[in-house]
Amino acid sequence: MQRKTYRLKAGNINNLKLVEEDLPGPAGNEATVEVKAIGLNFADVSVILGLYSATPKGEFTPGLEYAGVVSAVGRQVGHLKPGDRVMGISRFGGYSTHLNIDARYLVPIPDGWTMEEGAAYLVQVLTAYYALVPLGNLRPGMTVLVHSAAGGVGILANRIAKKLGAFTIGTVGSSAKLSLLKEEGVDEPIVRDENFYKNLDKILENRELNLIMETQGGKMLMELFKRLAPEGRSIVYSAADFITPGNRPNYLKIIWKYLRRPLIDPMKLTDGNRGILGFNLIYLYEKIELMHQYLEEIGRLNIGKPRVGHVMDFDNLTEAVRLLQSGKTTGKVIVKT
Repeated sequence: MQRKTYRLKAGNINNLKLVEEDLPGPAGNEATVEVKAIGLNFADVSVILGLYSATPKGEFTPGLEYAGVVSAVGRQVGHLKPGDRVMGISRFGGYSTHLNIDARYLVPIPDGWTMEEGAAYLVQVLTAYYALVPLGNLRPGMTVLVHSAAGGVGILANRIAKKLGAFTIGTVGSSAKLSLLKEEGVDEPIVRDENFYKNLDKILENRELNLIMETQGGKMLMELFKRLAPEGRSIVYSAADFITPGNRPNYLKIIWKYLRRPLIDPMKLTDGNRGILGFNLIYLYEKIELMHQYLEEIGRLNIGKPRVGHVMDFDNLTEAVRLLQSGKTTGKVIVKT
């Protein structure tokens, strides 16, 4: 089988090149998927720029999630058949028209969902749930602050938190995104502008801050950590502060930010009885049984379809990556093959 796939050596968005290559048949435990839609993630930008610790050495195909149709299955695969509509995750390789994947990483697309919605779900919802529940120990009545609340993870994190009885504060970088947060039922939408801390402190006058979905890094990480209530937790799963605009990283600016990053003394954590936890979703990728357990738990919450905000063509995938990098998106950025 011939497929089209994007390959690059990390370090520059312009390194993404579309090539044609042979794809062998699936191994015994694999399925071949004809990809119909690809979900872009902020981690993709970090990988492409070479700022992600798990970035492969040498040339590789990025892409963590996708949706499509099964075209062939290996001898050991019994739960899938050609023609099945599936969504899946991969440890890179998703920027392709076809791929082979261990069939355990494929799940059926729910009835009534489009391919685009299927490609917008798995990475976001697992990130949101794992941060809030297993790591965040979310309980009814807690106050949760969700950064980038108009993005793919942020929208689903707010829905999960509301289903579990939390009060939500959603932050965005632009006032243009506030109406979406109100539509999604965020209790207190707030813009990260020059009045951010004053407005946040007003919200917290009679309310404890129990949990932070931390994506910003830098000074904001420290300032919000100071505002956590006893037993509060900051869950770090991204650091947008280190992503610079442009086709390649501005290493001088990144080094400057790195040297000025907040340093938290572990001995000081005992003073406020607060904590910081971090995670990389690859941890769950390598624990497939746990991943499926969490998906079952999420399914019982009935949080609805993911929100697709932008759809672009496969030939314009590089521009889709730049759009996601810009921070001007809402919902999920999808590429159709």
